[in-house]
Amino acid sequence: MQTITILGATGSIGSSTLDVISRHPERYKLYAVSGFSNLPRLADIVIKHEPEYAVVHTEKDAIAIKTLIQERSSRFSEKSVFPKILCGQQGLIDIAKESAVDTVMSAIVGAAGLMPTMAAVKAGKKVLLANKESLVMSGELFMKAVEEHGATLIPIDSEHNAIFQCLPYEYQYGKTQESGISHILLTASGGPFRCMMPDELENVTPDQACAHPNWDMGRKISVDSASMMNKGLEFIEAKWLFGVNEQDIKVVIHPQSTIHSMVQYRDGSVLAQLGNPDMRTPIAHALAFPQRIESGVDALDFFALADFSFEKPEKDRFPNLFLAMEASALGQAATTALNAANEIAVDAFLTGKLKFTDIYKINAQVVERAHNVTLARLEDILAHDEACRAYAKESIAEINA
Repeated sequence: MQTITILGATGSIGSSTLDVISRHPERYKLYAVSGFSNLPRLADIVIKHEPEYAVVHTEKDAIAIKTLIQERSSRFSEKSVFPKILCGQQGLIDIAKESAVDTVMSAIVGAAGLMPTMAAVKAGKKVLLANKESLVMSGELFMKAVEEHGATLIPIDSEHNAIFQCLPYEYQYGKTQESGISHILLTASGGPFRCMMPDELENVTPDQACAHPNWDMGRKISVDSASMMNKGLEFIEAKWLFGVNEQDIKVVIHPQSTIHSMVQYRDGSVLAQLGNPDMRTPIAHALAFPQRIESGVDALDFFALADFSFEKPEKDRFPNLFLAMEASALGQAATTALNAANEIAVDAFLTGKLKFTDIYKINAQVVERAHNVTLARLEDILAHDEACRAYAKESIAEINA
């Protein structure tokens, strides 16, 4: 029996994780959950799964979630059943490092997931990493902490989980150069604007950007997918996860999203992981590793597949992808700056304050302004992240002036 904490339980990854563990009650017990923006969904999770802890954003939210739970289920009027409610970042850190927890699903989107995920790593947990920003912001420090504290790290992003499955286990972290690898081939769907002319992108709407052709994701990640920034962040994540250089990673557009990623070896072999586009597959793989369990995902029907096609990404259509590659080569300060700027710029786009094509402009300006900084400690990274968010807001204000 594994006890599970889910950081970000109300999002798409959290919901998929809950679905998988509910199929195996003899193997998994939900210990703690967090959810900051969707209190009704969090209340439903608490009522159904009865975790011992739930974490919300503020004290006001704590009062609201208690009221919601009591209104929706009479069982929770008794103190013996009611979970302990914690608040804020410290609450996230507490449920991530709790000694009773075996496995932590890190599914918070954005920089907010860094500190609790690092807390889980330093507590030596099995960490299922869906928060790519932890590596984008602090890749070298993060991977050192994994090694120093004996944590087990398994990637959840479908692409990185696919690469993980295509590598010999003994070579998976930081030793890939010894395993005969030629290249990591990171696949991308191309998103909803893959066939749109670059000069048409200026006027696309948030709803268009969030209409991903294959995956059901939150709005922020959906916009990142539309701009291919999501693939850029995954490029940086792959560099740190697998201990390779930028030139060892190639991005390949694969519109069908059936091949989730590949590893090319020096002997000419290519190993690929295939499956239907459903995040429950990598989640089930990570939860049960090295075993396999039923995930609820239908088996891939090869006779129903129309074809496999592959394309090379174009810089004029997806400048954010190439900016991420450049930032990766510049170093940690550049990738931290990129992530901070992008979170601010995407939020501005989603709230009607920025054009889609301006996301790249903001990101490029902040990286240029803030890439040449030394970040030796986690505190340095967090301070740099905050400064870069301020730079991004300044740039947005100038565009809207």
